[in-house]
Amino acid sequence: MKYVLVSGGVISGIGKGVIASSTGLLLKTLGLKVTSIKIDPYMNIDAGTMSPLEHGEVFVLNDGGEVDLDLGNYERYLNVTLTRDNNITTGKVYSRVIEKERRGDYLGKTVQIVPHVTNEIQDWIERVARIPVDETGEEPDVCIIELGGTVGDIESAPFVEAMRQFQFRVGHENFVSIHVSLVPVINGEQKTKPTQQAIRDLRSLGISPDLIACRSIRNNTARVQAGASMWASWKQLTSGHDRLFKKVSIVLVGKYTHLQDSYISVIKSLEHSAMRCGRKLDLQWVEAADLENETNNTDPLRYHKAWHLVCSADGILVPGGFGTRGIEGMIAAAKWARENNTPYLGICLGLQVAVIEYARNVCGIEEATSSEFDPDAKEPVVIYMPEISKDKLGGTMRLGLRPTVFQAGSEWSKLRKLYGNRAEVLERHRHRYEVNPEYIERIQTAGLTFIGKDDRGERMEIIEKKDHPYYVGVQYHPEYLSKPLNPSVPLFGLVAASAGVLDRFLESGEPVHWESSSIFNPDTPLSDFTDTVVVNSASA
Repeated sequence: MKYVLVSGGVISGIGKGVIASSTGLLLKTLGLKVTSIKIDPYMNIDAGTMSPLEHGEVFVLNDGGEVDLDLGNYERYLNVTLTRDNNITTGKVYSRVIEKERRGDYLGKTVQIVPHVTNEIQDWIERVARIPVDETGEEPDVCIIELGGTVGDIESAPFVEAMRQFQFRVGHENFVSIHVSLVPVINGEQKTKPTQQAIRDLRSLGISPDLIACRSIRNNTARVQAGASMWASWKQLTSGHDRLFKKVSIVLVGKYTHLQDSYISVIKSLEHSAMRCGRKLDLQWVEAADLENETNNTDPLRYHKAWHLVCSADGILVPGGFGTRGIEGMIAAAKWARENNTPYLGICLGLQVAVIEYARNVCGIEEATSSEFDPDAKEPVVIYMPEISKDKLGGTMRLGLRPTVFQAGSEWSKLRKLYGNRAEVLERHRHRYEVNPEYIERIQTAGLTFIGKDDRGERMEIIEKKDHPYYVGVQYHPEYLSKPLNPSVPLFGLVAASAGVLDRFLESGEPVHWESSSIFNPDTPLSDFTDTVVVNSASA
């Protein structure tokens, strides 16, 4: 087993995740099996209780693990399936050490950072690095370890020391260190002194980097070449971005738009889908609260600008979120999309607000709302799931990979056709609230169909409106499984409908994923599809 450590210096947020993912992808083009581990030095057990505005998106894995958004980069770039143990936090490590101490595993010894905590970190890495990450079931050849934070931070010290020891445990021939550093440009001149100091600090801690990745606003990196089929696919995917001139505009109506990393998987999934459609993504951001009643809005200019973006967009996306802020704005956006035949996709909370809007304005249930917003609601069309604990927040939601079964009579569904007319799909979940079963019949009778339910037929998973270009809501989070070569199906449907090519795509019989298919060109006659090869791309 080979190990690659990626650390960072000078400032946080320098792009260690991108370097780690890119390194892994390059190794995969050589035919190696690659896995990844992300170390986060914060005391939280996981990212589940952390605010998206502070830490960015909480990424959810198949096993229900709520982890750092960088694991989403790993899964997208490397096309692997990771577990919650691929994300190591200080909280997890200390919990494990304390648990062992309580059991008496340390035989009465004084438990210390060195060697007990550092040994636990090393043991954890060696164990997780050997877990298969794809359908072959084979052990990976290389493990990429990203050390979060900045070298020199006090909370990173135990992990740096563990890595110093680890290079001797596995042998220098099996350990490579990459240090990512900032090269700032001041008055037009690149300054290397911060990088020199960062390397000095790292060496003083016992790790000498084998490679230094310098990040700068100037492009002075050397050209890299590799020759494998995967490399060819990625090159084909990305080489023609500048040749795309047609755009598709999607407005994202959200609650955390001030920190766009809060929706990083949604953004990437939209980019993947736009590539597949041969369009450049024009993503516009609207803070949901800005769409609310003009008379109550403290900034009329923001109100009118927000509504201009919504009204002029090709498609509308309402993503997941928690809390009451901005809900009426989301409901208003869903109403606009429904009434004006604008393609709409609601994800998790976005499905729930679409159901509330429909109940209010079509079914005549004027006080329809969610018990999340009003615990004493008279008409709770969305309710707290009965088995979910209200006492604890961390790890108590409905999490991870779960089946959704398409219902009888839903063969007309555009989303089902995009899924290849499968009877069942597996997608990742992260939610505490669900549509109230007591209102299902009234809502369906009025024309909003629950075409997908869970495997017990109890939970509503997918809504779709039949007489609409694309009006879909999903309770799960499809963005978590999107890959550049295999875009998320619901998000692809939104982008394709917004670009006006969804019906043509469905008629062509093309699968949504790129692999083993011709490349869909929405501007080519249907009769020519089998011979069409067009390079469509964007930043993946």
